[in-house]
Formats: sequence, structure tokens, C-alpha cells
Amino acid sequence: MAAMNLLEALRYLAALDQHRHFGRAAQACHITQPALSNALRALEAELGVALVRRSRHYEGLTTEGEVALAHAHRLLHGTESLRQELASLSGAPRGQLKIGVVPSAEPVAARFAARLQAEHPGIRPVVRSLSSQDIEAGIDSLAIDMGLGFVERTEVAAHKLQVLPQYREHYFLVQQMGRAKTLRFGPPMTWRDAAAHALVLLTPEMHNRAVVDRALREAGAQVAPAMETSSVLALVLAVQAAAGLAAVLPGALVGTVRAHQGLQARPLVSPEVRTAVGWLTSGNAPASQAVKAALAWAQDDRWQADLDAHTGSLSPS
Repeated sequence: MAAMNLLEALRYLAALDQHRHFGRAAQACHITQPALSNALRALEAELGVALVRRSRHYEGLTTEGEVALAHAHRLLHGTESLRQELASLSGAPRGQLKIGVVPSAEPVAARFAARLQAEHPGIRPVVRSLSSQDIEAGIDSLAIDMGLGFVERTEVAAHKLQVLPQYREHYFLVQQMGRAKTLRFGPPMTWRDAAAHALVLLTPEMHNRAVVDRALREAGAQVAPAMETSSVLALVLAVQAAAGLAAVLPGALVGTVRAHQGLQARPLVSPEVRTAVGWLTSGNAPASQAVKAALAWAQDDRWQADLDAHTGSLSPS
């Protein structure tokens, strides 16, 4: 198998692992499903082992496939870094930047990526919503370039990830309240009082949910959520749809619903909960030109001012 064909086949293998479906992986790679399947079979023939467990549907990778995937991520990362290095010799960083973000920080990551791309038009951000575990593992395996997540998790240190703090998240109870044309900020509310509402919360595997559950326990409250979801959009829409529901939202999400009618946000207190969120990057692999540019932008005063206005404690104005 020629070197270029080998790299393409490894790219298809990585796409299959990401999408867990032959058709979606082929679509992401802009090829037909038969072409993707044939390339993977040719890769298996070249390596002399089965990489994919097949039946009528994709069933995962074999043990050999997992080993090949780890090498694929390293080779693809190295190839992309080389392309970026050569393309950036003109002085402007260029290339793809794969970003993973925890759901509760999606508005921040989207805003960051958009402003980064405006600052450096040669960079092509790809933002994916992932769990904390997938972000940490993805950076470790070089499947993604950087992540926006919870920097105080013990797993961050275990993976030896580099941390660039961005903000400390505050939490609010958001519910329907009156007919105001825009979101209103009400007086502080204790977590214990918040527990008396019919709450919409993220699902238990989300780290944000662990933060909320811990705060409720510290307040001496037990909660059986009225609704659970893994989607932050569903979290907000549920509160808008039913007057009896309330949601615990971090400031980054509250900032996105300022223009929504009839909602009230009340800061949650007793206990005071502040969760550190920041950028995570590999502590082992050299940073690509796109990652270097992104980290520089993350420390730029213009971005920091924008960040302060849309996260944390927020301002009623």
C-alpha cells in the first residue's frame, strides 16, 4: 500500500471510530461507504490482521484495531502538524484545529472559535461537544488538539495535560417568571430552596451534574429531577416550554438566553460554588501552529474582556 493510501486508510479508521457507523464515517470523509470499506479491508490485508469487528453493523475495533488506531492518531497528528508548519512559513497560522468542549461550556467554545477564525482566517476550527472523559482521552491520544473543560478534575493531572485557566463558573436557577421582554436577574437563592423546584438537570455522566449534585448535598437537599438530558439546548428549551420547570445553568449558558422573554435567573448561594474551566492541551506532543495561535488568543486582552462579559457571575445589564 502506498504511503498516501496508507494515511488515507488510517484517516478512515479514525473516522469510523469517531462516528461508530460506516455510512456516517464515509460521509465525514467525503467518500462512498463501499470506498471506505474497501480501503479498510486493504489496510487489514496490508497489516495482516483484522482491525474492525463486523456483522451487519459496525461492532467496534478489534484489539489490533485499537493499537492501529493509536498509531493512526499519532501519524495523522504529525502529518497535520507538518502541513501547518509549512503552510505557516508565510507568517499566518493555517490548518485544522480540532476542539472538544464539555456541553456546559459550548457557548464559550463557539464564541472562541468564531473569534479565533476571524483573527486568523487560515485556521479552520472543528468544535465537538464531548464528555470530560472523552476530551481527556482524546487529547492524550491526539484525536483532538485541545479541549475546553473542567481543569480541576483529577484525570487532568493523571493524563499530564497542560492547563490554561479561562474563568470560574457561577451557577443560577433559571425559570419562567412574568412577561418581561428579556431575561431578568432576581435576588440570590440558596441551593436548598432551589431543590424545591421541579428541576431539569444534565444526565449523571456529565461532570456539570456532579458539580450540581455535590452542591445540593452540601445544602442538605436531595433531588429527584423532573427531567434529565445530555443536551444543553434541551435544558434551556424545557424551561421555556413549561412554566413549572426550572434549570440550574452555569453563567455561560445564562448568557446565551439574555434575549429570551419571560425568564428569570437567580444566583445560587449557600454553598458558593465556583468551578474552574480552562483550555487543556497535550503535555507530551509538540503544539501545532494552530494550537499555538489558539492559546495566544485565549490570553489576549480582547478575548478576556469578551469572556468576562459572557461567563461567571454575569451582569444584570
